[in-house]
Amino acid sequence: MAISYNKLWKLLIDKNLNKTKLRTEAGISSNAMAKLGKNESVQVEVLAKICCHLNCTIDDILEILPEEN
Repeated sequence: MAISYNKLWKLLIDKNLNKTKLRTEAGISSNAMAKLGKNESVQVEVLAKICCHLNCTIDDILEILPEEN
């Protein structure tokens, strides 16, 4: 299963935010932000903090992609 956070990056552009500002305002560790940047798995708590800060749902920030064979 592959995860893409492209929706999150587009949402940040729409809200005129950058990754650093999101990280500090939402209380996310730099390690978690690095994982997001690499489309790696992060804890649900991190996703919840982002959603609460951006007033959105998980569907608005990530997409689960089918496996490529």
